[in-house]
Amino acid sequence: MATSILKLILTVATMLGLVLLGSAPATAAPARSSDLVGIDVSWPQCGKTLPTKPAFAIVGVNNGLANTTNPCLGAELAWAGTALSPAATSQPRIALYVNTANPGLQGSWWPSSNTYQGTAVANPYGDCAAADFKACSYMYGYAKAYDDAMLRGVSNPASYFWWLDVETGNTWQADKAANTADLEGMTAYFKSIGAGVGIYSTGSQWSQIAGSVPSNSPLAGLPSWLAGARSLAGAKSACTLPGLTPGSRVSLTQYVSGGLDYDYPCK
Repeated sequence: MATSILKLILTVATMLGLVLLGSAPATAAPARSSDLVGIDVSWPQCGKTLPTKPAFAIVGVNNGLANTTNPCLGAELAWAGTALSPAATSQPRIALYVNTANPGLQGSWWPSSNTYQGTAVANPYGDCAAADFKACSYMYGYAKAYDDAMLRGVSNPASYFWWLDVETGNTWQADKAANTADLEGMTAYFKSIGAGVGIYSTGSQWSQIAGSVPSNSPLAGLPSWLAGARSLAGAKSACTLPGLTPGSRVSLTQYVSGGLDYDYPCK
């Protein structure tokens, strides 16, 4: 019995292919399926062995916080290059995601003007220099997006699609409108370089952080990537859920299998 199981494991590993990011034990792959699914990875997967040739790959730029860098970013981008080519689904072959937050004055840095890295930013909420909290929240988001694109080692950032990871595990304000402004600032920066933007969250977390955003918000209509499914079947079903913002459709859903996050592209 044990010998038969070992032979089966070796056969599956050979069929899937593996890429080594470190010396940790291999991560189990999901059951084989005719469905083309992607994988998303970030700092928790540092040192783990990942299956090669996912349908697409999404790599986290940060180390869990909005002002940090994933220490395995370079290695994981190299792994992402093993994704199927050309793109096998409606999703980009390689995309990125970033942690988001609105720490306010609790943060290690908080803006004091509408200028960042020498650029004067058109701020729809007014002047951060006047200590307007929503205006400064917008600038904080803009600045973190700039840092993600320009300071963390991402080559040609405009060529990627960027997902905003919006979760209650990071620091947010009770003021949902200020949190919305923060995310709008991030969106504005990524769009300013010509990159696509989407939102990753769950309905409940989004409701706690941003709530119902106005239909004229830059967040309205952005693609939604929904977390929370426990199986491929659950991920498929989640494609029928409402998007996170007005006019948004669910384009991607996530489920966990064998210790990895897998992603199902909605039609």
